Amino acid sequence: MDPVTLILAALAAGAASGAKDIASDAIRDTYGALKRLVQRKFQGDEAQELVLDKHEEDPEVWKEPLKKALTDTGADQDEAILERAKALLEQIPPDSETAKFINNVYGGQVGAVVQGSGNTVTINPGGATGG
Repeated sequence: MDPVTLILAALAAGAASGAKDIASDAIRDTYGALKRLVQRKFQGDEAQELVLDKHEEDPEVWKEPLKKALTDTGADQDEAILERAKALLEQIPPDSETAKFINNVYGGQVGAVVQGSGNTVTINPGGATGG
């Protein structure tokens, strides 16, 4: 999963954090932190801020506009954003409806071990060991 898709998937999963199948304080907290980091990147650009808010309401419709905003601002290269996005996806239960939605729309395997560094992220469905 490339960095921008990782962020999009995490934001979509976080937007669903009120869903019964994944409701947890940890997920909501991680999502809130991720969203704040992205908001800082978008600060001052009303169109980008609107896209982020609209994506929360309807991730499928707003996926492409948010993808453009993330790349235009360099958010897809921000290590803090990428780390928070990885952390959020790691918290999503793999058998949840949210994980199924994210897997279908964004690819990859939510709930698996997410590893990566720099601009490369690899999702290993079976888990992984080592560092």
